[in-house]
Amino acid sequence: MTIFQAVILGLVQGITEFLPISSSGFLILIPEFFGWQVQSLAFDAFLHIASLLAIVVALWPEVKAMSLALLVPAKDHASVAWRKLAVWIVLATIPVMAIGYLVQNILEVEFRSATVVAWSFIVWGVVLYLVDRYAKTKKDRPQDVGLKRAIMIGLAQVIALIPGTSRSGITITAGLATGLSRETAARFSFLLAIPTIAAAGFLKLGSVARGEQVIEAMPLLVGFMVAMISAYLTVRFLLVFLKRYSFAELSVFRIVVGMAILLLS
Repeated sequence: MTIFQAVILGLVQGITEFLPISSSGFLILIPEFFGWQVQSLAFDAFLHIASLLAIVVALWPEVKAMSLALLVPAKDHASVAWRKLAVWIVLATIPVMAIGYLVQNILEVEFRSATVVAWSFIVWGVVLYLVDRYAKTKKDRPQDVGLKRAIMIGLAQVIALIPGTSRSGITITAGLATGLSRETAARFSFLLAIPTIAAAGFLKLGSVARGEQVIEAMPLLVGFMVAMISAYLTVRFLLVFLKRYSFAELSVFRIVVGMAILLLS
């Protein structure tokens, strides 16, 4: 892998991980488009860990509040609310971790293709567009999500195991469908990404530790840094963007890209 390829893949991961347009789909499509050798899943794992660090930094106030609420069990209203949110996120992560562990090998072999990515782009782009049209504009917070809604969003996250679906896209769609505002759906999706990305990333890194996959140091470092910086900027941009705009343009982008893939493949 060249440094240029590492930069492009890092940018793709950082920009698409938290936008509802599927980082896994683009990490499959970009090498095919340029005729590159497909990067190892271990390299993808390092890029995901870079995204993990970015989201922790970008949402540090929320992460800090939840961590303190868990470590220091105070009984004031604010601490209880943050502690409940942390528990909801953990419970909502269990389905994707369990099912992902059971079907990981099947997904990596059977679903890592441009056709699967294309149809995932189209189908879930249409769903996001339709759900977004009726999104609530009320002011709410991630602490208002509730256990039932968190579990529903967590179950929807399982669908993101199929390349092209977009983890952020499907969880934001589920959040909107259950009555959350755009900004809160996005914030909860980003917080939910922390344990999910951590589990997926470190699980794949096991192949590196066992010596099954070897990654060149310099492309890895460059890709990691590019992914982390671009992911941080994307999260901050999206949270500002959603205060005034909707997901309509991004959902249309998904549909157009999916159709283009089908026409060109």
